Amino acid sequence: MIEVSDVDTTRYYRYALLLGIFTVVYNLAEAGVSMAFGLHDQALSLFGFGVDSLIEVVSGMGIVAMVLRIQHSPDTPRGAFETAALRITGVSLLLLAMGLLATAVYNIALGRKPETTVSGVIISLIAIAIMGSLVYLKTLVGRRLNSAPILADAACSKVCIYMSTVVLAASLIYAATGIGYADSLGALGLIYFAVQEGREAFEKARGLETCDDCRD
Repeated sequence: MIEVSDVDTTRYYRYALLLGIFTVVYNLAEAGVSMAFGLHDQALSLFGFGVDSLIEVVSGMGIVAMVLRIQHSPDTPRGAFETAALRITGVSLLLLAMGLLATAVYNIALGRKPETTVSGVIISLIAIAIMGSLVYLKTLVGRRLNSAPILADAACSKVCIYMSTVVLAASLIYAATGIGYADSLGALGLIYFAVQEGREAFEKARGLETCDDCRD
């Protein structure tokens, strides 16, 4: 655990709030653009990527709500707010896993191949760069504040990076070799990671409920 002063704690919570707001705004924009181009190009994987971005919005909103409640009621045990935020992120991760599974099964059942579009490649590259920065900053802030919800939200963002990488790689592999289902196979690893992180978020939430000293 990294010790920080009260002044630093206030500053890092401000950073957490800004990161949460940026996560919500960016993913709303990403969802709109991805879904619009997905419909226009008839690219199911890109459209599904946009839907998954909306799930990331839910996790980001949970962090924003947690930080605002901590700032508004500083004398209330932090664990009371962090428990709710962890559960929101846990649900978000499980929804991501279910979305990935549904998309993979749908693609395999109908024999759909990953579509390669310029818009899909560009959106994936932008997402990898931005979400990579968010994961780094959220992890840094989460460790400074010893905040399990912020670290769990960073894991949720990490899943989105992996999804972007899978969408990008599958499209390029299919364009170069004609081998399909690369995205569906890659999704299986993402599903496992998302479920594990989601379960860990719920376990940490249960731990905070039984914590006798959550006023750090």
